[in-house]
Amino acid sequence: MALRIAVLRERAPGESRVALTPETAKKFAALGAIVAVEEGAGSGASVTDEAYREAGAEVGPAAQMVKDADIVLGVQAPDPSALAGAKPGAWVAATFDPFRNGELVEAYASARLEALSMEFMPRITRAQSMDVLSSQSNLAGYKAVLTAANVYGRAFPMMMTAAGTVQAAKVFVMGVGVAGLQAIATAKRLGAQVSATDVRSATKEQIQSLGAKPIFVENVAGIEGEGSGGYATEMSDEYKAAQAELVSSHIAKQDIVITTALIPGRPAPRLISDAQVASMKPGSVIFDLAVAQGGNVEGSRPDEVVEKHGVKIVGYSNTAGHLAADASALFARNLYNFLSAFWDEEAGRPVLDEEIGDAVRLTQGGKVVNERLTPA
Repeated sequence: MALRIAVLRERAPGESRVALTPETAKKFAALGAIVAVEEGAGSGASVTDEAYREAGAEVGPAAQMVKDADIVLGVQAPDPSALAGAKPGAWVAATFDPFRNGELVEAYASARLEALSMEFMPRITRAQSMDVLSSQSNLAGYKAVLTAANVYGRAFPMMMTAAGTVQAAKVFVMGVGVAGLQAIATAKRLGAQVSATDVRSATKEQIQSLGAKPIFVENVAGIEGEGSGGYATEMSDEYKAAQAELVSSHIAKQDIVITTALIPGRPAPRLISDAQVASMKPGSVIFDLAVAQGGNVEGSRPDEVVEKHGVKIVGYSNTAGHLAADASALFARNLYNFLSAFWDEEAGRPVLDEEIGDAVRLTQGGKVVNERLTPA
């Protein structure tokens, strides 16, 4: 019997993305899978039920679609109670936020479902096309700059007019991962003067390659900041103090600040204090991309524009979700690339290897099995 892949409508508040597009539905069908989609699942991303049907998918009520499913795809992991009809040991490939959602992971183990956390995809070359954090962060960095530009009461580029010159906005990007690099590129395209900083020294060349000015503490231990798998780690206390001093003097001259710093499994590091906000010019804007994980900016709140000391602080709890159609298309391709890379034609289903399988698998056989969640 053919493998059954089910996709449900996202239930999390404000979640407009979907884990399957007609493009990837066709590709899964070409592999021999039956694809089943809950009615209305793609509406937030401008995908109609008819488009799924034309791609060869079944469309119907949730319980009917998930019945006998071998694999369930999601953007945010559904509650296990919604998967009651799936096969025992069914895979669920989605984002789980495992460090903060321990109860959900335990519930998956109890339900004897195999949770595959897309956030735990290793940062290795062959897994780049499967990396949902990168694909969604790329869009988030772009959207952060557009939102900041919209909230900012002035123009971004320098404009020479008969009535005089409009000066270019000064944009400072803190944290130069995927989101930060896209933020730099977007701000440059809009005509701003851009500078950026990061705890990893390797990013200095990346900043310069995009035409921005790197702002780095020199000759202080802790500049490397490179953790396992390409993620940033905590800095030394000496480096933190030196960076805070440098940033304080730089931030006071900026019109827009974009903060993007996240450390997996820990609250977002505090990059901007209330005193630093107060040092900025009235009318300045800060976009806090880490607001949903506790925030890089003191006083930031998800999905609100907070005004402090004449500065507007903005941040979305789901920034990529504000570009739902593109975010869904990339997320769906990540999932397809992941499953198709391990597709065993003889078995008619994917068979995961140890390197990637063990990295993303949270639960199996009624137990939590991921070593990042079960310290020895």
